[in-house]
Amino acid sequence: MSLARLLQLASPTLPVGAYSYSQGLEAAVEAGIVTDAASAERWIADVLELSAARMELAVLRSQLEGPSQALNDFFLASRETAELRAETLQMGHSLAKLLAELAIDVPIAEPALPTAFACAARAWGISPHDAAVAYLWSWLENQVMAAVKAVPLGQTAGQKILLELGGRLNAIVEQEAQWFNFAPGLAFLSARHETQYSRLFRS
Repeated sequence: MSLARLLQLASPTLPVGAYSYSQGLEAAVEAGIVTDAASAERWIADVLELSAARMELAVLRSQLEGPSQALNDFFLASRETAELRAETLQMGHSLAKLLAELAIDVPIAEPALPTAFACAARAWGISPHDAAVAYLWSWLENQVMAAVKAVPLGQTAGQKILLELGGRLNAIVEQEAQWFNFAPGLAFLSARHETQYSRLFRS
């Protein structure tokens, strides 16, 4: 049953609104940094390994040990732009609301997404390793779906990116937590996206 719950938690059908965010990818397309499948894969790989797999994954792992309001607030303060902060708050709120309806408590005020995700994984008995892989997979799948729409890419190109980068997730999760969040290019493009005239995504 834990496998079924793991798949449910990582599913793109989870009603948290992940499909409406690109996390700077759309701004990278607008700036001409991402123009095709190869550059999309490079961008997504860099954000995965230099941002999501460091700060977000470190927060998730700690929250899996026991939810902490102070750590949740620290993570929110680490978001580089208003867009990125609003994104994790909206998704965390939506997941916490869903979990409440499923009789799962999220004992944190204004939970960020990693916090709410950790509470679900704890309640459903999902192992920390599997929860971490599922969290990164969910992030990766959403980024690839955003690239398919924004670049745009074909579905086959998107699946090839998922195969390549998905194959790195176990190794990333097995690395020691780094607590590092220095990705100035992502921060700059996310800030530019806040005033971008024409866009599909909220971030």
